Amino acid sequence: MISNNIGRRFKRFLNSKIISSKKIFCISMQRTGTTSVGGFFKQFDYNTMGWPQCVKNNWHRLWYDGNYEAIFSSWDFKTGKVFEDSPWWHPEFYRVLFHRFPRSKFILFTRDPDKWFASMLSHSSGNVLGNPGRHCKIYRREWDYYSLFESDSVSSNNNNINKMQLAGKEQHYKELYNLHNKEVVDFFNKFSPDSLFTCNLEDQQKWIKLGKFIGIDVPADVEVHMNKSKR
Repeated sequence: MISNNIGRRFKRFLNSKIISSKKIFCISMQRTGTTSVGGFFKQFDYNTMGWPQCVKNNWHRLWYDGNYEAIFSSWDFKTGKVFEDSPWWHPEFYRVLFHRFPRSKFILFTRDPDKWFASMLSHSSGNVLGNPGRHCKIYRREWDYYSLFESDSVSSNNNNINKMQLAGKEQHYKELYNLHNKEVVDFFNKFSPDSLFTCNLEDQQKWIKLGKFIGIDVPADVEVHMNKSKR
């Protein structure tokens, strides 16, 4: 009985050390170095959660459904320290994360919007990225999605629904990209400037600067570049 009590107390102690409300979220939009951010932190042994954990826990679907507490209660979220990829950069989610986990740090990399959109095109061969419904929600193309979905010529099971194109929407996407970056900076300037790190993705000193922000001693020759666009 005494042994069991000690075991339970030790488990509570261990969980209190592992589970922390002070987390690091990369809220850069996709194709803006999100996976490279994960690779950077893994080099320094941070418990990093990316796309595999998102798929495993269905975080992107939970975000779409507005079921945020289901995300936050998952073990991978509780034990994770750094979070990159979906759904952390999705529209307005940084506001929820900031107020829910106010001791956390946030990372926003930016890049030239023309290069960003070219990377989007290259990554998906011109199709929308990921699940069409969630993509259209993120990029404010809901009516495009519903028009296709409800068309008499396209049923809900038709694979054509996965062939929505980025072509012809360049200005729309680039405006949303710029708006996301602007709103993030304005939000943190208002509530907590010290909680946000922002840097251009092409800055050769970006990892040194990020390390300084987090409190990591980064070697001068460090380099991380993952998920490069196909050329």
